[in-house]
Amino acid sequence: MENTNCGVCQKPKANLECGICHDPICKKCAQFLEESTFSYLKTIPPQLKHTVFCGPCYDKNVAPELEQYEADMRKATTITIFMTDDTKTTSRFSRKEKAIEIKDCPDREEVMMRLAFLAVKAGFNALIDVEIKSEKVLPGGKYQYSKWSGKGIPTQITSSRFL
Repeated sequence: MENTNCGVCQKPKANLECGICHDPICKKCAQFLEESTFSYLKTIPPQLKHTVFCGPCYDKNVAPELEQYEADMRKATTITIFMTDDTKTTSRFSRKEKAIEIKDCPDREEVMMRLAFLAVKAGFNALIDVEIKSEKVLPGGKYQYSKWSGKGIPTQITSSRFL
């Protein structure tokens, strides 16, 4: 991809390629995303797996998805969570949904956030019977670390008493 013209500004020296339309683009015109931007999604759509985009493709395909993702992340921080110890409080809540399960996270907070995010994506405003566990891992080296996992049942709470 040497000495080609940028698909946006038409200047030479376009040394990058748009991940969606594959047009050559220069660094000035390129829109960049970190690889971990959509990491909380269960499956990342193919067009969002790239890190370099031209302006038109970014505006049409990436920006709306990024805006929705960030809105869901904000909602996930406000979700109501009841741990397994709270079963007396949640005894009348619906438990007909399948439990969401998260494995292999580096810390407890990430497990909670991932559970909450997936509940929001499924259209729920609460998690009940949430159970978080850690497992110590001692690899061949000296230092041990913990792997965290968790599960919870998503549900919809309508009573303002619990929100």
